[in-house]
Amino acid sequence: MCRVLLVQHSGFYAWLRSPMSNRAKDDRRLTGLIKQVWLESGCVYGYRNIHDDLRSIGETCCPKRVWRLTQLAGIKAQVGYRRRPGSYGGSPAIVAPNHL
Repeated sequence: MCRVLLVQHSGFYAWLRSPMSNRAKDDRRLTGLIKQVWLESGCVYGYRNIHDDLRSIGETCCPKRVWRLTQLAGIKAQVGYRRRPGSYGGSPAIVAPNHL
């Protein structure tokens, strides 16, 4: 495989043994905080409110990063406390025949 990809054997094995990057470690820690905030909200908050809560506890991060991590973790906001506009219940009205 190394020959086909034109990669040296020593470089490949060094890459295998390398620890996680600082960014990956920080993403893992931040994902844990995001899940904690989301569970404390009753699984209701989306990424915007999660970002606001993270800033209130002193965590500095970008909303786009919170969005990316929530997507990877499968965290979604609960949608729909109220009825959506345009959805009317009941039976349809009876239309009178046109006699003209």
